[in-house]
Amino acid sequence: MNDSTSSPKVLIIGAGHAGGSTAAFLRQYGFTGPIVLAGTEPIAPYQRPPLSKAWLKGEADAESLLLKPEEFYREHNIDLRLGLTATRINRQAKTVTFESGEVLDYDILVIATGARARRLSIPGADLAGILELRTAADAEALKTALTPGARLAVVGGGYVGLEAAASARALGAEAVVIEREARVLARVASRPISAFYTEQHRSHGVEIILDASVVGFTGENGRVTGVELADGRRIDCDVVLVGVGGMANVELARDAGLACVDGITVDLTARTEDPSIYAVGDVTHRPLPLYDRLMRLESVPNALEQAKQAASDISGHAPPPEEVPWFWSDQYDLKLQIAGVPFDANELVVRGDAATGGFAVFHLQDSQVLAVEAVNAPSEFMGGRLLVHQKKAVDPERLGDSSLTMKQVVAG
Repeated sequence: MNDSTSSPKVLIIGAGHAGGSTAAFLRQYGFTGPIVLAGTEPIAPYQRPPLSKAWLKGEADAESLLLKPEEFYREHNIDLRLGLTATRINRQAKTVTFESGEVLDYDILVIATGARARRLSIPGADLAGILELRTAADAEALKTALTPGARLAVVGGGYVGLEAAASARALGAEAVVIEREARVLARVASRPISAFYTEQHRSHGVEIILDASVVGFTGENGRVTGVELADGRRIDCDVVLVGVGGMANVELARDAGLACVDGITVDLTARTEDPSIYAVGDVTHRPLPLYDRLMRLESVPNALEQAKQAASDISGHAPPPEEVPWFWSDQYDLKLQIAGVPFDANELVVRGDAATGGFAVFHLQDSQVLAVEAVNAPSEFMGGRLLVHQKKAVDPERLGDSSLTMKQVVAG
């Protein structure tokens, strides 16, 4: 690698998991040129998944969530600039303008602007006490509101909402989950998983309301006091968490003329159509070679994989091996681990017993495992992940036979 006087200057906008990891991997892979890491939030890159779990329950603080100690950036000559929000990319001049008026130049730009919570455009949505959960500041506001006896209404039965409901119960608060679909996790999990988590939450005292459309919020003295449903019901509450999905922050890229489809379009090196611009993390619409299609993924493993892809390409390092997409969710004492994406699956195989809390659901297409959802079943998760990666046909009966080890199933 050339010395820093001749190496390109890398500017990373977005100091979340993907942006922070890209900077760290660049140094790990031997890149010696200037790196500027600019983020909107006032704190160094940190882990977001614990926000709905350990942070809410008081089991984690800001320092424990940091990806790297703050001195790491100084020691590795990474110019970490916090509280800077990018407003414009000028591809011709190779500059980025920030809200403060500051303009930074680049030779290589990495866009890691992430995603934001989807907002509800309904009456009362601007009342105090209606929260979202994307940042440490969001988590702290929710944590402050979840006092014993307080009533949390969660709009949206996805992973973040269910995790927050579980944390609320652990703190002695009441929780009600309002989901417009016929089941929780309808867009992200199989029916057996949805049924299992519905039962688990109800057994922990969480009220779950299904097939319910939220049409407005009511309040007193500017603060939310209730959720209005389309059927006329009003759900009383002290605080609301809206968790109805995320939207990629593509505005900068789109305004700069970069191709965007539910995210910034990138290739397997995380490069956009502009050879000087990469994009990583939640903001990208990326290839999934295992499935021969493109998709936007919101997960830490995806952020890390794309950070490695971009850093490898920029530094001339060998590209990382292809990974199986994977995700996780912690609720109560249950760890859900998911590997793969069940595109076009036409068969489900359940292995284990949901009553014991340790089981897995495999998604197959013509005997090939496309994805696995494993609850407190690490062997099934690891074995399933391997089967997804190998694209290997399996006997569904053997797969569902718990008397066989996953090692035996994988071996065939």
